Amino acid sequence: MNTLVLFVLLFVFMFMGMPVGVALGLSSLAVILGFTNDSLASLTLKIYETSEHYTLLAIPFFIVGGVFMTTGGVARRMIRFANACVGHFPGGLAMASVLACMLFAAVSGSSPATVVAVGSIVIAGMVKAGYSKEFAAGVICNAGTLGILIPPSIVLVVYGAVTETSVGALFLAGILPGILLGLILMVAIYWRARVLNLPRQPRASMNEVLVAGRQSLWGLLLVVIILGGIYGGVFTPTEAAAVAAVYAFVVAVFIYRDLKWGDIPGVLLESAKVTVMLMFIIANALLFAHVLTTERIPQQIAESIAGMGMAPWQFLLVVNVLLLIAGMFMEPTGIILIMAPILFPIAEKLGIDPVHLGIIMVVNLEIGMVTPPVGLNLFVTSGITHMTIGQVVRAALPWTLLLLLFLIVVTYVPWISTIVPQLLH
Repeated sequence: MNTLVLFVLLFVFMFMGMPVGVALGLSSLAVILGFTNDSLASLTLKIYETSEHYTLLAIPFFIVGGVFMTTGGVARRMIRFANACVGHFPGGLAMASVLACMLFAAVSGSSPATVVAVGSIVIAGMVKAGYSKEFAAGVICNAGTLGILIPPSIVLVVYGAVTETSVGALFLAGILPGILLGLILMVAIYWRARVLNLPRQPRASMNEVLVAGRQSLWGLLLVVIILGGIYGGVFTPTEAAAVAAVYAFVVAVFIYRDLKWGDIPGVLLESAKVTVMLMFIIANALLFAHVLTTERIPQQIAESIAGMGMAPWQFLLVVNVLLLIAGMFMEPTGIILIMAPILFPIAEKLGIDPVHLGIIMVVNLEIGMVTPPVGLNLFVTSGITHMTIGQVVRAALPWTLLLLLFLIVVTYVPWISTIVPQLLH
């Protein structure tokens, strides 16, 4: 009964237009006060306890580092390097845009930030070079989703905190799927460019490639520092996030000198806004998860599925359908916080690797970023291109179908997610 009330209230509040964080908190509060013996005073302690997770400290640091990198000229340098590497192929500028998204994803940890940083520069350039605006928008909208798959990823940090899975292992697990998805998009662009006879750039000299690579190197070293530090035993993922924030500040202010001292308060304010919004959702979602656990919902569902004799492949099919539907209406962090506590115990019982489950969830959430009505990348791309949401959806659809195909592959070929962590453990 309590569970039914909890979910009914959650969906009623969300359909009323409440923000996800408020809907999660109010529905949890109503059930705790109405159907349990907990006092109002103990609720504040519960919210504090549930959000007092050491791993979650990584989030504000990664956000600060990402904003420093986004505000500075890192994206511009990465686009130049990507263009020097692949610009001479048919559709080379579009392929360079995908490669730039892959490179920038490795320093931002955010999908919308990747779309803004790369898209605001390359979409206009692609249109000027002879691409249609729809083609350019569709490519960037989908390639930007790599921001939450290629490490460091804020979504993977949240999944690791909720399920107590190693964040370092999750970061390593995101590398190969992220590269594969980027290559799939680039091959599709190459094929489409041959059919449409899209323009190619003049081949860059080796000197241009080296110069562009050297200029973007300081940004790319961030990934080496994070993953190398974690797996070299130098620091924890949370400490790695703090180091990343300081490194991004040094690169933006002292090395690239794209930011002046007067710009720093604005960067910190922007970081604080994003952090407060995200942590508010996380605190309320963890309270929601606490109610679920108290009612033994995940355990009961796990026992029911085990009783039905559902095979792992059938369960993963159900997971994908659930997450694809959820992705249409909610943002990734909220989905992870609601669904992971329910799905994780079932996956454990069925012998599914928790790292593999995490990557499956993130790829589903990538698709959610480009599906209406709440796909964040659609709105960001619309803002950059001044196209309507409907036009962006139509432009993005062919490339989103590739993401769906990739989801099937990642779901049923688990070594794509697990081989890198296994090799480096």
